[in-house]
Amino acid sequence: MIAPVADRVRLPPEFRLAAHDSVGSTNDEAKAMARDGAPDLTLVWAREQTAGRGRQGRIWASPRGNLYLSLVLRPKAKAATAAQLSFVACIAVGETVAELGAQDIEYKWPNDVLVGGRKISGVLLEAESGGDGLAYLILGVGINLASSPAQTRYPATSLHGAAPVEAALETFARHFRDWYRRWTAEGFAPVRQAWLARAARLGQAIEVRLADRTLNGVFAELGAGGELLLDTAAGRRIVTAGDVHLPGIG
Repeated sequence: MIAPVADRVRLPPEFRLAAHDSVGSTNDEAKAMARDGAPDLTLVWAREQTAGRGRQGRIWASPRGNLYLSLVLRPKAKAATAAQLSFVACIAVGETVAELGAQDIEYKWPNDVLVGGRKISGVLLEAESGGDGLAYLILGVGINLASSPAQTRYPATSLHGAAPVEAALETFARHFRDWYRRWTAEGFAPVRQAWLARAARLGQAIEVRLADRTLNGVFAELGAGGELLLDTAAGRRIVTAGDVHLPGIG
């Protein structure tokens, strides 16, 4: 069902908005639109999701009052390079919640945004290949504005209703547009610099859980392409995918 307040939302002119009251998953809606030819920066927004999901197929609780959106993106880049857009989304979320009043904001590799050490946002990136490479990316973003789940793998928080959903949507779109433009024009270097400025536990001990093992070491650096560089007892490891856990938090 189309959301009745969509006409009151003012996004930057580059965006095409598809607003809904309720959907199963905004990522699935965006994917269907992408397959039908939806252009770059098509934004699917819903007030609730009944089948939201996060990374590795985890359930993403999606009650009303929080922000749920997915973007159709068609960057002129290879899939490995386009994956850097998850960092772009992370920074856009961080700047959004900062503008809406949050403090003590950190980024947990690769794209979690923490407020006071607790997760306030989730990012899910899904890609589909075409005949000559990347066909499109779907970038899903959820921000806990009014509430957060009580039992999660990682402690969560919200803005406790400090901002209406429409304001958060408009703010995120503006920040994402600006960083997307910059990434397109300048590459990953400025994104990397902005991410590192709020990197959680940089230079400190962390735990990285991979599919088949757990690594412990010091978060030494963010690589030039977004890799996590981990100094372990056995030497430096380059991590391209995994779950980071911070001692004392989760």
